[in-house]
Amino acid sequence: AVFVTVTQRDGENIFQVLDGVRAAQAAFETRELPAAITLDEVFDQSESVQNRVNGFFFNLLQGILLVGGVILLALGFRASTIVMLAIPLSIFIAIWGLDLTGYGLQQISIVGLVIALGLLVDDAIVITENVARYRRKGLGAIQAAIQGTDEVGWAVISTSVTSILAFLPIVLVQSGSGEFIRSMPVTVIYALAASLLVSMTLTPLLAARWLGASDDDASGEGAEGTSKPPRRRRNEGPLLRWFERFVAGPYRASLRWALRHPAWVLVLATGAFVGSVLLFPLIGVSFFPEAGKPQFLVNVTTPEGASLDATDRAVQRVERLLAGRDDVRRVAANVGRDNPLVYYNVIPRRERSTVGQVFVEAASGDAVRPLVDTLRQALADVPGATYGFEIFKNGPPVEAPVAIKVIGPDLAVLERLAARVERLMRETPGALNVENPLNEPKTDLFVHVDRDRAGLLGVRMADVDRTVRAAMTGLTVAQYQDAEGEDYDIVVELPRPGRARMSDFDRIAVASMTGRHVPLRQIARVELKAEPTRIDRFETERAVTITSDVDAQAGYSAVDVTQAVVDQLDAAEWPAGYRTFVGGELEAQEDSFASLLPALLGALFGILAVLVLQFGSVRQPFIIFAAIPLSVIGAFPALLITGYTFSFTAFVGFTSLVGIVVNNSTILVDFANQLVASGHSVIEAVQEAAETRFAPILLTTLTTIGGLLPLTLTNTELWSPLGWVIIGGLLGSTLLTLIVVPVLYRLLTKEG
Repeated sequence: AVFVTVTQRDGENIFQVLDGVRAAQAAFETRELPAAITLDEVFDQSESVQNRVNGFFFNLLQGILLVGGVILLALGFRASTIVMLAIPLSIFIAIWGLDLTGYGLQQISIVGLVIALGLLVDDAIVITENVARYRRKGLGAIQAAIQGTDEVGWAVISTSVTSILAFLPIVLVQSGSGEFIRSMPVTVIYALAASLLVSMTLTPLLAARWLGASDDDASGEGAEGTSKPPRRRRNEGPLLRWFERFVAGPYRASLRWALRHPAWVLVLATGAFVGSVLLFPLIGVSFFPEAGKPQFLVNVTTPEGASLDATDRAVQRVERLLAGRDDVRRVAANVGRDNPLVYYNVIPRRERSTVGQVFVEAASGDAVRPLVDTLRQALADVPGATYGFEIFKNGPPVEAPVAIKVIGPDLAVLERLAARVERLMRETPGALNVENPLNEPKTDLFVHVDRDRAGLLGVRMADVDRTVRAAMTGLTVAQYQDAEGEDYDIVVELPRPGRARMSDFDRIAVASMTGRHVPLRQIARVELKAEPTRIDRFETERAVTITSDVDAQAGYSAVDVTQAVVDQLDAAEWPAGYRTFVGGELEAQEDSFASLLPALLGALFGILAVLVLQFGSVRQPFIIFAAIPLSVIGAFPALLITGYTFSFTAFVGFTSLVGIVVNNSTILVDFANQLVASGHSVIEAVQEAAETRFAPILLTTLTTIGGLLPLTLTNTELWSPLGWVIIGGLLGSTLLTLIVVPVLYRLLTKEG
């Protein structure tokens, strides 16, 4: 077979490229393809892109319906229509921004739209609900729109900026993981900025027009611009009325008790926070999950010096095991090199006769693991070849799930230490396909020339070299051109019936400068000697890397297996000048988490700076920041209950959560400050602010959760942890914010 591959240029649409390829293929098959040759499709990335994009767009549509349903139940038809208009407008502006800055509309950017979905309506909800509240008080449409927007305007701007600041540092992460996920925070930032623009301009205008209308104009303005008392509550839905009843009953009683017993509230909140943090070891840490694609690779490696035919036989063994299986759609093999690039973080190995690779596409993603286990068992004890299995994973490329580098100056000592590490790996539960490059040395042939004797006999070193090469591997001495103009190399080599043997050196004679032929054995000694397959260096020092896969089917993770090996290595004694370095997924995870930590700190400092500017105080931003540890109370239990680990995307979710959870506190504290400035006492102000802002705070929380819920419930290892962190953190922080933040406000705010 001949493989023909097509790669799209950056910025091109894969479906348009595919249409062009299919048209060219059909024309070629019709006009030029011989009858004895067929064209078979091996790999089509557009299938995966189509499925993923359709899935994410379906999640987006589900989220829009959920968000719309919540808003409709809360605000009624007219107000919910005003709020919902922010979603398509913000999405279109965000997509325009992506196109303008060179980011395509692909899987991760669509996920960004899903994450931003619930946040897009937050500003519009706060403004619309506040305008509706003033309409219910009897103000005219224009007056209610102006006063309602003015009252919460700076708080809305502040909350949007803090949300943007939570995602902005993720854009600046420079690791491979940051590059992988970058289009997601960029999309969220564009969408949030667009939402703020729409909410501060179009939303008040529509609220002034639509919320002022009624059947008998009872809620409109009088002829003199005076306000008539409202006769109907058109801008309330059943959910908002339920909120009002809840506020008037259980919430008001709970809030009064909390304000009278602040010490108990803080002790209980601190205990809940500490208890949630103690759950973290039970959750576990991971890096990036498997991609869930119905494809995998079988990497075949034969011993150094093996011929292409020997590697081909090892590859054909895999093909025979896969032939005729119902759970296999396609199989493609290459010998002497890897298959063409089919996944972004799996880099093909360089060409050599000892490597081969089989690309397997299973009938479904669920069939991959059973297929791999079947092949691994069937090929476990095959002599003369090593079989490795590579299931595609998300994230940046890593050399192996588990990789331990042994570093030191002397190759013999490195060989001994590498064998020790290899043995420890093989004894560690969960480790599979352990490979030690020094374990299978290659055998080199050395021709040691006696220079003094060669000189006495008039034999030059260059002639020895040329003669040995010609005899053993052949030497091109000329070219022959046939009648059709085709050129052929004329190769001279020692005549022999089969492969070269040591006895062939007895038949080699080297021409001297005098014209005599001197037997090679008179001037040289031939020796076979074992040598390492390769010599690697790490930070300019000699190193050897021992690698292994992980038995994920049995529940093991690369981090757990690596840590188990490292614990044993730390307990062992090492010669002076020799050390180990942990690579693989654990190294990539630590690098990625280390790059996200400054992003998290940057988000915190940026949000703090915005809040200090808004409130002109350092004390009140710390009241608002209480929502961040409160979010842990919900985030960690959510991961534990759903069975997901704290992965890289979960960390991204937590970083995003920081900017989201402070919004509720900001809205509450800002309104309380306005009431204190108008003459209310601190307790009266914070109680009224908490009761008044209860509905918009809970609404924005529900819409954010509703927007994320469809993506989260897909149960994908990549995005579900991110969704559960945000959902759990929002639930925990919102419920506690409505109690703890008023208590802190009472304790830390002076009477006006």
